[in-house]
This record gives sequence, structure tokens and C-alpha cells, in this order.
Amino acid sequence: MTTMTTQMRVRVHRGCHEVGGTCVEVEAGGSRLVLDVGRPLTSGTDETIALPDVPGLADGSDPSLLGVLISHGHLDHYGLIDQVHPSVPVYAGQAASAVVEAARFFSPRGPALRPSGYLVDGQTFELGPFVVTPHLVDHSAFDAYAFVVEAAGRRLMYTGDLRGHGRKRSFASMLETPPAGIDTLLMEGTHVGSERAEPRTETHVELDLADSFRSTAGLAVVASSAQNVDRLVTVYRAARRAGRTLLVDLYSAAVAEATGRPTIPRPGFPGLGVWAPRRQRVQVKESGEFHRTAAVRRYRAFTEQLVAHPERYVVLGGSSAAHELLRDGALTAGGTLVWSMWSGYLAEPSGVRLRDAARLAGVPLVEHHTSGHASVKDLRRLVEAVNPAVVVPIHTDGADEFARHFPRTAPQHDGVWWSV
Repeated sequence: MTTMTTQMRVRVHRGCHEVGGTCVEVEAGGSRLVLDVGRPLTSGTDETIALPDVPGLADGSDPSLLGVLISHGHLDHYGLIDQVHPSVPVYAGQAASAVVEAARFFSPRGPALRPSGYLVDGQTFELGPFVVTPHLVDHSAFDAYAFVVEAAGRRLMYTGDLRGHGRKRSFASMLETPPAGIDTLLMEGTHVGSERAEPRTETHVELDLADSFRSTAGLAVVASSAQNVDRLVTVYRAARRAGRTLLVDLYSAAVAEATGRPTIPRPGFPGLGVWAPRRQRVQVKESGEFHRTAAVRRYRAFTEQLVAHPERYVVLGGSSAAHELLRDGALTAGGTLVWSMWSGYLAEPSGVRLRDAARLAGVPLVEHHTSGHASVKDLRRLVEAVNPAVVVPIHTDGADEFARHFPRTAPQHDGVWWSV
């Protein structure tokens, strides 16, 4: 049972000196909230990872635990949610939950979010002594939020993951009208200490892609994450600039539909069709969910069409789709393979295999990508705008570098309670 206190306290179970696997416990007035229950990025696909040691999280035995808030639908922030006891309420964005559910057919590794309630940008709600306000942020995950949590006369802001170089105005809006009176800013710092160059904007990626498509005589294939909705928009706009038809796979089409946003490109948009990889066709056949292909029947293109007229198309899919197009002779010398994900994946065995397959086919592999995380420069702008009393690093390998960039930094350690 949680001890009654007259202050707000926080302990980060994972994330003070690690990117990913984030889990934060907040306590006030004898009640508690959990912010994110992420799976560590370092964990293997089949590795069993225990929940952080939060009383009541796994067995529902502690009524002082009022709920779990999920900032966004990336596994390093929600990937252990299936181990949380069903009696513990879960709150997440409605579109984020729908995207995660749509993805599970194609990528069953991710658990369902099963929200008890939905987060709405700027809509404050109460959980026991806590007053919570979600703030929509720009991230590579759709429908992502930062949280302001108020209790015991103190105000904590947790950024989740965010950036200032995407397509949404949410970061600029936060700088213009920041949350007021923040005592502690618990801020992600993925790029702190990495000394990386300023990330390119999504618009710059769009222009780079369009140039690559124009200079390609054959088929252009973009390997990207189906859940990166901003990148879908970017690739679509680039294909339109280059006068090509964009073909998305069934996974990307399902995610676009799940967003519920009519502005997100999907089958039926001008110059946008569907190419279904063999793996996804098999999934549809084995599951009997033929409505998935029936819904896009009139927009489909087939490999034979890509072989006959590769110059007409851009295909957006995963790395397995690129392998299939290489094997079937649609992506050949004269074509281009674009890698539009974190470059580190190319150093992994699957990435090395794809590089080798492209090289053997005489297909150049180029990279056009940008990060889902804020640059140090934009984080400085955020700190200046919010003007918190204290900055606490999270989601970072560079906690020791925070003080060089941000005034009033107070690094913490995993598993240790501290006062807001």
C-alpha cells in the first residue's frame, strides 16, 4: 500500500539513462499513476521482459494505482501493456489505439492498447488527486501526447517523445502557448550527447525523395515503417511531384484508414493505389479476412504491371516487400531502393541482407529519412518556452550531457523516488 504524502513524487523505473523501455510512476495523496510501460529497445523479439516493480500493476491488487497513461503507440512506450492487469485502467489516444489495432493483423508482436478512456488534446481530466492534461505532439508515431500532471500543488510535465521538424504545428503551438507553472519538466533527450547534425524536416525529405524519383529510370521502392503516417504523406507528396503513382501495401492502407483522418493519403486518393506483397496476401488467405483485399480491389496494381512499366510507380512497403520486388524482376538495374528508416537497422543482419540483395541486382540503395525525436536545438527552445524550475532527463543515453544544454538540470536514477 502506498504511503500517504502531501507532495508529488516520481520515480522512473526505466529511462533515466536509456533510450526506450520508458516507465514512470507518479505518486500523490496516497494514489499513483503510471506514464508508459515500454519494452526496452535492447530486448530480443522473443525475450520475456518483466513489468517494472510497480505495486498493483501486474496483479491489480493495489487500489491506489489509478491507471496507466500511454503517450504513443511505439513498443518502447507501450510494449508491456499486455502484462498489466485488466483491472488497471489504461488511457491512450483514440487514433493511436486504432492504428495499433490495425497493425496487429500484419505485425502481431505488438499487444493491444485496450484503453479504458481516450486522451484528447487539451482536454483535462481528473484521476483521484491528479489533474491530467494531454498535449498533442509531433512524433513519428501518430496521435502522440505529452502530459501535464498536477497534484499536491505541483505540476509535472512529461514530454513523451516529440520533435519540432515534422509536418504538424503542435511543437510551434507549444512554444507559443506553453503550459504554465511547470515545476519539473521530465524531458526526452534521445539526441542529447550524440552530437548529431540537425535533422532534416519532413519537407526536405519530400524534396529529396522527389529528386530521387525523377532521376530513376525504373521502379522506385521506399522501405519505411507502415506506422509512420507522416512518412506516408511525405512519400505520397514526393511521388506526385515526380509524376508517379504511389502504390502502398495492405499494411500502410490499413493504418491510413485507422487514423480516421480524411486528409491522410489512402486508396482512392489521386495517384495512389495498392500493391499487395505475397506475405500479406498469404495472411489474408489464411485468416479468411478477404474484405481486406476486396476493399482495395479497384485500386490494385500487380507485379506484372510493375515489370512492364516500372517508370510509372513508387512502391511503399517494408524491407520484405523490397526483397520480393528484387526477386520477381520488378526492381532491377535502373531502379532505386530508398531506405526511409533509422540507418542503424541497415547494420543488423536483415539490413545487411537487403543491402547485399540490392547490390547484386545493381540497384543503388539511398537513404532519405529524418528522426522522430527533437534536436538539441529544439529541446533548448522547449525549455526556454516552458521555463520549468527543474529539468529531469529521460529517454536518453546522454543524461550526463543535459547540464551543458539546459539550465537547472537535475538527473535522476532509475528506481529512486524524487519530489516534483
